[in-house]
Amino acid sequence: MTIRDVAERAGLSVATVSRALSGRGRVSETARTLSEQAARELGYVASFTAASLASGRSKNIGLVVPWVNRWFFSTIIETVSTVLAAEGYDLTLYYLGGGKRERDLVFSDFLLRKRVDGLLAVSLELDDAERADLLRVGTPIVCIGGVIPGVSTVSIDDFATALLATDHLVALGHRRIAHIGWEGAGDFALATTRQGGYAQALRGAGLEVAPELIALGDFTMQDGYAAAKRLLSDPRLRPTAISAASDELAIGAIAAARDLGLDVPRDVSVVGIDGHDLGEVFGLTTVDQHVREQATRAATLLLGQLDEDPAEREPVHSEVGVDLLVRSSTMAPRPSGPPNG
Repeated sequence: MTIRDVAERAGLSVATVSRALSGRGRVSETARTLSEQAARELGYVASFTAASLASGRSKNIGLVVPWVNRWFFSTIIETVSTVLAAEGYDLTLYYLGGGKRERDLVFSDFLLRKRVDGLLAVSLELDDAERADLLRVGTPIVCIGGVIPGVSTVSIDDFATALLATDHLVALGHRRIAHIGWEGAGDFALATTRQGGYAQALRGAGLEVAPELIALGDFTMQDGYAAAKRLLSDPRLRPTAISAASDELAIGAIAAARDLGLDVPRDVSVVGIDGHDLGEVFGLTTVDQHVREQATRAATLLLGQLDEDPAEREPVHSEVGVDLLVRSSTMAPRPSGPPNG
């Protein structure tokens, strides 16, 4: 069974059927339907090897992530996979959970063997050597999470996002506002950038940035829970509001408050950042960073670069806007709450 048999059954040229079944090149919807119907009737499956040899492509995109068990990254993976599948591309996932050795192996070996036609890197600040190696072999790269010189990127303004979240609490009248964030700076200095946005919101309102109101841990709900327990256990020092650097931290904080017998938001307001799917379940006020839009924009940008000459490929920096979603986890502080300070 060959593509010529499919073309004869469909009443179309071999070239038209080839374009229709490969998903590359323009064909009418009628021609695509006839080609797919004829292929199904004849049980024809296009040869991946032949197509790869003819096009010089693997029809495969690499996606590199530092974690897979956190909502942001799993949502990126799901969305990118859907976008690529619609264009006839497979996805190879490279998980860097093993640390530096695994990262070195992925960037210095796997990705340089031309196993993939392009690369999407998520929340990874590629160093000079990693960028140079990939660009040298002509692999188009798009990064999600921050701006990298010479590489196309999709990101949000993390400082402004954290500022917006904390400003919401300030506007409600809160004066004793805590921050739950992450230890270390991380790639693109994400942790310190979001903490900086929180601090700027307080300074802009003439409030003190109190070290005892900053609790740091990891990205997880468990760390948000533990951090909030520390912040909320002593009624004399208790904040009236918490600005968390992610929704998972914020959800952990809500759980901790409830376990301490506190009402959210009557006793303590909580705001997060992400747009997590569970946010609506918990009534979480959050700044939605439109993760699926970031992933779709990055995947589409990368696919568009596959046909460009590497020597003429220009980096594109795309910033996605964010939106404050006010739900039931925030309200004005009670007059009888802890004293301002």
